[in-house]
Amino acid sequence: QVQLVESGGGLVQAGDSLRLSCAASGLPFSSYTVGWFRQAPGKEREFVAGLSWSSGRTYYADSVKGRFTISRDNAKNMVFLQMNSLKPEDTAVYYCVADRNWIVERLWTEWAYWGQGTQVTVSS
Repeated sequence: QVQLVESGGGLVQAGDSLRLSCAASGLPFSSYTVGWFRQAPGKEREFVAGLSWSSGRTYYADSVKGRFTISRDNAKNMVFLQMNSLKPEDTAVYYCVADRNWIVERLWTEWAYWGQGTQVTVSS
């Protein structure tokens, strides 16, 4: 049974940093592409960042490029999202995702496995 469990969310002020973590189990982690999506109230789920298992390349939404960094630790089956210079518009529930596809898909429907989400709230 595949499980993705996020942690690290919270309430911060604009300009602060947060590091989200995602612990994966039940899958050959090193052979899975991983990513992060987010969903704010009343908005559609949107792609934030992804990391291909095959190429190691990272991809980011334009809104977070230069501020967020995705990384992984295959030895510990962990995915991370370092978020710097947070803005109120970053407020959302953040989801860790994984898929066997080597391509980083920006459509949320293309990802097979999802965590339960962790809330990030950025006050102005």
